[in-house]
Amino acid sequence: MSSDDDYVYDEVSGEWISAEEALDKGSETDTNEVRDAVGNILADGDQVTLIKDLVVKGAGQSLKRGTLIKSIRLTGDAQEIDCKFEGIKGLVLRAEFVRKR
Repeated sequence: MSSDDDYVYDEVSGEWISAEEALDKGSETDTNEVRDAVGNILADGDQVTLIKDLVVKGAGQSLKRGTLIKSIRLTGDAQEIDCKFEGIKGLVLRAEFVRKR
């Protein structure tokens, strides 16, 4: 039950809305936008290219700039993407080091 004092500021619309309405809105749009180094929105299954040479900890190898990574998966974090690459299991890249292809 909400009272007249339960209002929150909605940054998207720029208006004050009731707390109940904010909860309803939050459950509908509970997705994080993951953006690459140039600002493109990434989605599951996209192909990305590395924009910087990266040393992969624990794998004993590095990934060179321009390497194509196919079929990425988004994680719950807005800056991390999960992907597969030859010989590297559980590779997680920061979105700031990739560009959508």
